[in-house]
Amino acid sequence: MDEDTLVARVAAGDDTALRELFTRHAPMLAARLRVLLPASEVEDVLQETFLAAWRGAARYQPTGAYAAWLWGIARRQAALLLRRRGPAAAPLPELAAADDPTADALSRIDLERAIATLAPAEQEVWRLMYLEDLPVAETARLTGVPPGTVKSRAHRARRLLRAVLAGNEAAEGGAG
Repeated sequence: MDEDTLVARVAAGDDTALRELFTRHAPMLAARLRVLLPASEVEDVLQETFLAAWRGAARYQPTGAYAAWLWGIARRQAALLLRRRGPAAAPLPELAAADDPTADALSRIDLERAIATLAPAEQEVWRLMYLEDLPVAETARLTGVPPGTVKSRAHRARRLLRAVLAGNEAAEGGAG
């Protein structure tokens, strides 16, 4: 059975159609969500995604691929989860080991504070491109924006992070 028919059946309240859509799409969504979230959060976001898809099935317009529509819902659910958790929930990469563990910890704190100053869209691009090491095209696909927008957000994020971190260095240099 094709997906448009299944979605119509879900909109009519057919639980078996929803189970079929889950069986078809949950593995792909879980794999993509693991790039964005800790593994412990993936199942919760999957459940929220399919609940939202079930509630919104009547509004689904079969103009594009159902998987893309579902991925949009999953991305929004993941973003909601991350917003509820706050900026501290986003894992940061390990910094290069410094000779002084205190300096390493302070650098990490400075980086966390700098990232918190970014807009959510820029934080997402920064995380995908620099934490997950994804190329622009993949980041664009995952965020649902054109590659040029990804490049602009990445540039703005780098510029703001440089300014915030340079301000911290200037403050530390002036204090000593």
